[in-house]
Amino acid sequence: AQFSPDGRRIVTASRDGIARVWDAETGQPLTEPMKHKSGVNSAQFSPDGKWIVTASDDDTAQVWDVQSSEALTEPMQHNGPVTSAQFSPDGKRIVTASADNTTRVWDAQSGHPLTEPLKHRGGVNSAQFSPDGKRILTADWGAARVWDAQTGQLLTEPMKHNNKVESAQFSPDGKRIVTASWDYTARVWDAKTGQLLTEPIKHNSRLRSAQFSPDGKRVVTAS
Repeated sequence: AQFSPDGRRIVTASRDGIARVWDAETGQPLTEPMKHKSGVNSAQFSPDGKWIVTASDDDTAQVWDVQSSEALTEPMQHNGPVTSAQFSPDGKRIVTASADNTTRVWDAQSGHPLTEPLKHRGGVNSAQFSPDGKRILTADWGAARVWDAQTGQLLTEPMKHNNKVESAQFSPDGKRIVTASWDYTARVWDAKTGQLLTEPIKHNSRLRSAQFSPDGKRVVTAS
């Protein structure tokens, strides 16, 4: 679930194949359901709050109009479940992560691909743009990776874990990265070099997520 930029609405993604928009104060639905053919793994508002992008197990991502709940583009097609879909900071592009071992960048208005697929050695669990929109951060089976958002070139050495990397997030200033892994650790990295900056943050089981605080001084982990 995610709040709209103005904090007045919430969008939810469900295994029932539906994304919905709700009034954040009353909990009442505000739109018709946005339907996929299989479970919806993520749903996110565009920066201006007018669109939503969804990622589904039906191998597609889709852009929707918030007011009408109508699809605005042809489905953005992968060859496996789409695990996440995120807008760029300016709302003009979308990055998708998929179990088909690729990350892809799309034009948010047309749904057309903008780059060649970014190829991984295993399924991709998450992908996001950097705060300035110039880089893409991905999390796959064994590592997090930073790519040039325009050319698709790798910019750092892989930030490796000993198991699946469930999530990877930039710090608010884009200078650091925090990863969460099934190897029972979270780790903080230099986003420019890919070098480890701290000792591993250890848990007693798999981690699902890790995120910086708004000021970038703290990290919260979930296991």
